[in-house]
Amino acid sequence: MLTADALIRLLDLAPLPVEGGHFRQTWRSEVTMGTGSGEGRDRPAGTAIYYLLTDAPDSFSALHRLPTDEVYHFYLGDPVELLMLHPDGRAGSAVLGHDLAAGQCVQLVVPRGTWQGSRVVPGGRVALLGTTMAPGFDAADYEGGTRADLVARYPSAAPLIVALTRG
Repeated sequence: MLTADALIRLLDLAPLPVEGGHFRQTWRSEVTMGTGSGEGRDRPAGTAIYYLLTDAPDSFSALHRLPTDEVYHFYLGDPVELLMLHPDGRAGSAVLGHDLAAGQCVQLVVPRGTWQGSRVVPGGRVALLGTTMAPGFDAADYEGGTRADLVARYPSAAPLIVALTRG
């Protein structure tokens, strides 16, 4: 298994500000489309990234939500725990990994408007994933979660919310 440093170097990954982890956008469609929201700006028809998480204390995907579905792809490494806080008040989680017999997923869709955050499972060291979005990701769409607000709304998930928020 390659180390995190080797993966960062080989895939030319960079730190992902605010959210955490390392990433590189690998595809951004040249085709653009309107969102129908009346905001007057177009988005790429689709985007894709590599996304790396490690066991470093600050290497996790901080809870956030997006207005578009996001498809996760698990490539290699240790399993990743992904928390989803749904708009209807439900909290759930999934494990991305290669052990399909144990219920892990190699691909998972996080529905639009769902708070999401992830980390390498405790005891794991490194995981390489990818995400794909259509319409594509636009940084203006990223909405970071606030620990106190999310714990108040989803108290059953409080320990994981605390682990997946920054202060």
